[in-house]
Amino acid sequence: MRYLKSIALYTALALGANAAAAADTQALAALAEGDMKKLAWHETPKPAGEAAFETVDGGELTLDAYAGKHVVLNFWATWCAPCREEMPYLSELQEEFGGESFEVVTVATGRNAVPGMRAFFEEIGVDNLPLHRDPRQALAREMGIFGLPITVILSPEGEEIARLRGDAEWASDSAKAIVAALIGAEG
Repeated sequence: MRYLKSIALYTALALGANAAAAADTQALAALAEGDMKKLAWHETPKPAGEAAFETVDGGELTLDAYAGKHVVLNFWATWCAPCREEMPYLSELQEEFGGESFEVVTVATGRNAVPGMRAFFEEIGVDNLPLHRDPRQALAREMGIFGLPITVILSPEGEEIARLRGDAEWASDSAKAIVAALIGAEG
């Protein structure tokens, strides 16, 4: 019954979609069940961080690289047990929805050596998410990331529209309905 409710709400959003519908946080919040109830939607979008972070090969990147997409931005660390539980769900979300209008972006914050990050992903069977690092925690500090994991949702304009503290089942029907509504509202 809950799944049918999610489908009905998603369909309503998708059929009458425009940019204003994407910002309808009440409708998106109505899709939240289980862990997704921890997702706090902002009444007004907030600026996302501008600090650069590192790619796995040592290059530099900013969140501007993802402009035009909805982004589920996950802050994590190799020592974080809840991150180990959550990451396969994020991988599944990327597998299903990743593309021109959506991407899951992972940023290991703090002291996370690249070999340890690779081993972490290999141990949990994740091979489709980026191994970005924020070793000096510049982006994390700028975005007010205290504790891990923390996941934020960014609009295609690069603004933070929601935040979830702690781990969550990002591959749940509820999470998928929220992402489908967000990217469905685009087109």
